[in-house]
Amino acid sequence: MMKSVLFWKITTLLGLMILMIIPVTQLMNVIEERSGYRQSVVGQVSESTSRAQRILGPLIVIPYSEREEKTDDKGQKVVQMVRHHRYLLPETLQVSGKPNVDVRKLGIYQTQVYQGPLNFKVKFGQPDLADLQRSNVILGQPFLLVSLSDSRGIKSISPLIGAQTQTTFEPGTQVSVLHQGVHAPLTLSELQKTGLDAEFTLTLAGTSSLSLVPLGRSSELTLQSNWPHPNFLGNFLPDERKVTEKGFSARWRSTWFANNINSAFHYDDEILGEEKLPTFSTSLIEPVDHYQLTERAVKYAVLFIGLTFMAFFLFETLTGLRVHPIQYLLVGAALVLFYLILLAFSEHFGFGKAYLLASIACSGLIAFYLSAVLRGRLRGGLFAVSLLMLYGVLYLLLQSEDNALVLGAGLLFAILAGIMLLTRKLDWYQVADPARLSGETPVDEGESRFRLWK
Repeated sequence: MMKSVLFWKITTLLGLMILMIIPVTQLMNVIEERSGYRQSVVGQVSESTSRAQRILGPLIVIPYSEREEKTDDKGQKVVQMVRHHRYLLPETLQVSGKPNVDVRKLGIYQTQVYQGPLNFKVKFGQPDLADLQRSNVILGQPFLLVSLSDSRGIKSISPLIGAQTQTTFEPGTQVSVLHQGVHAPLTLSELQKTGLDAEFTLTLAGTSSLSLVPLGRSSELTLQSNWPHPNFLGNFLPDERKVTEKGFSARWRSTWFANNINSAFHYDDEILGEEKLPTFSTSLIEPVDHYQLTERAVKYAVLFIGLTFMAFFLFETLTGLRVHPIQYLLVGAALVLFYLILLAFSEHFGFGKAYLLASIACSGLIAFYLSAVLRGRLRGGLFAVSLLMLYGVLYLLLQSEDNALVLGAGLLFAILAGIMLLTRKLDWYQVADPARLSGETPVDEGESRFRLWK
């Protein structure tokens, strides 16, 4: 076996395949590096404007101070006033907005920045403060609170307009557990008599995504935007949505029966799992992440190189025309170069155009080279056409994640069937040892139909 020509040829091909894995691995590193550059640009834009926005509110906060007696280090009793906060959630919460998206570029990279008005309509019931009617408790002035993940995105906010009140919002949340946002002072007596039925408009800017915590016993969020590529995330999908080339519209609805948010506010001063509260969310993303698509394409590089090498092997086995390992290596290098061209030009022209350009360029280069190697333009052209067909199948695999496994399995089956069809009458013992035809009579290598590497 060790003296078999076929054995050493297959061993050499496997060695070449392993060698080609090195530039493929380097390509994956380049893709990761370029994607990191893009993420740094998104971070820079976010730092210059505002980050992804997560809105918690409106909710009413009722501060109160409780007189408590404590014993100091000397054993003496000390009276202290300890400040607490009680949270009151709305009965109904309706939010409607029109966040229009603008693309911001930094060099060749870009990200999405949105800005637009959000109209809040909220209704609160009368607070039950019976447990706080004690001599050691002093009630403070309540206020309406709206918490944001990045208050730099606040462009403007209208006064809070209610049936019996109109007040201006002030910066800050006045609550330590919620760091950024605004608040509007209320009157406790009016709140205890009639509750609160009010509305206001917040013009907000942010990047990447927008989400709202549905605090109301019944909550509803309606969004309209000019961005045609929304991604609806969060814990609830919109009940209604419409996506067109001009933008999208969506409506979310939820209640405490579905989200159980009220249980997170049972204790004063503490919001249980504030960062994990369910949200209505939409992500304003790129329609196609060309770095992700290029990375997926590179994962098929070894398969492409292997199929090409196998095609060369079958061609020279069936025709007796020899192909040198260096020629295998040069064609493999051209196949790897396809992915580098794809990555470079996708940053400027988009994935689709870059894929077409890289396919034609590399197939044309290989066709030109193989016309001389295989001693015929027709042979070189056939290999180039076959390669273009493989690139077409790969493009379908990349564009159709749901059918990728079916297409991949079908492609491999068709390739295996073709190999079996072409080699069904081939005497592999003769290929392995061209000098042995019958087991006794040696045959001159130059006369053999199956000429392999010397």
